Amino acid sequence: MSTNTVATQTLAAFDGPVHSAEELTGPDGLALIRLGDQVYTLRITRAGKLILTK
Repeated sequence: MSTNTVATQTLAAFDGPVHSAEELTGPDGLALIRLGDQVYTLRITRAGKLILTK
């Protein structure tokens, strides 16, 4: 089974919101995410991976 097939099945079974990382981070590939009183940075690397840091 391919990775794409697994991802599609996972999305189909998920009942919560789904967000595009590209839409969240915009053209610079960077977004700030607040959880309570903490702020995290989400970024897309040149290799296309996501990194979430505090």
